[in-house]
Amino acid sequence: MARNGKVAVVGAGFYGSTTALRLAEYDIFEEVVITDIIEGKPEGIALDMNQSRPIEGFETKVTGQTTGLAGEGYEVLSGSDIVVITAGLPRKPGMSRMDLIETNAKIVRQVSENVAKHAPNAVVIVVSNPLDEMTALTQIATEFPKNRVLGQAGMLDTARFSYFVAEKLGVPVGAVKTLTLGSHGDTMVPVPSKCTVEVGGTPKPLTELLAPADVDALVDRTRNGGAEVVALLKTGSAYYAPSAAAAQMARAVAEDSGAVMPVCAWVDGEYGIEGVYLGVLAELGRGGVRKVVETALTDSELASLKEAAAAVRAKQADVQNL
Repeated sequence: MARNGKVAVVGAGFYGSTTALRLAEYDIFEEVVITDIIEGKPEGIALDMNQSRPIEGFETKVTGQTTGLAGEGYEVLSGSDIVVITAGLPRKPGMSRMDLIETNAKIVRQVSENVAKHAPNAVVIVVSNPLDEMTALTQIATEFPKNRVLGQAGMLDTARFSYFVAEKLGVPVGAVKTLTLGSHGDTMVPVPSKCTVEVGGTPKPLTELLAPADVDALVDRTRNGGAEVVALLKTGSAYYAPSAAAAQMARAVAEDSGAVMPVCAWVDGEYGIEGVYLGVLAELGRGGVRKVVETALTDSELASLKEAAAAVRAKQADVQNL
């Protein structure tokens, strides 16, 4: 099997380490790198993952490297085609994603500057919260073309929506197709008009299968899906579903697949929205976002998307000075 390229994951917490393992087990990369500021942690995780290779049957090499606040160790990113930034503090119960903005902005800026220095040709996938704002900050700090910086949000939110619908209707998750746009937060825009459920081999609109109140309840649960996990865990935030989403995005970039996925991408004219990172459908390839893919929305869905854009734009302007 041909293995090509190098992908790096910055941050060896639950999210970062799970993402790195998923990427390694794809067995499509020559090397997966994982870094962290905790001395020895990434090296230990990499050693453990490498020892799983004979069992799981993958040949991708995993390299761990401790990094420092002055940039020590970041040279390990050299030659990376893709960098996934997971660095930052996770939420605690009762916290919103926005509560993390100042703390995580300092971390993400420092990481982004080192990515630009050592991996100047990489596509960067941001997963640090608050997601939309940290994606904008990463582009500012790296000065990369906007198509090469994107965020992971819609993949996760859509997966949550699909799962909740499947659970409610008692159908396989594979029978459900949903979509979420907008922000990764309070102005998330689940799109019921694009939601279908396969019944007897025929896709049927979600709105034909559930009452409006039930659809609204599923939308609200999706919007608060991360907080629900945080409240249950009490000492961290979600990482299994988020890491699956980030890894799939990285794979689409690495394989130049042209896959269309809901991601946080730069929007500049699509849907009548100008100059903002926002959750939309986008076609992904080796250069990152090939194009934003517009989909038909109802008037209320489009209004909600524009409302999300306005809210996110204001916050993204704030991060320039953080």
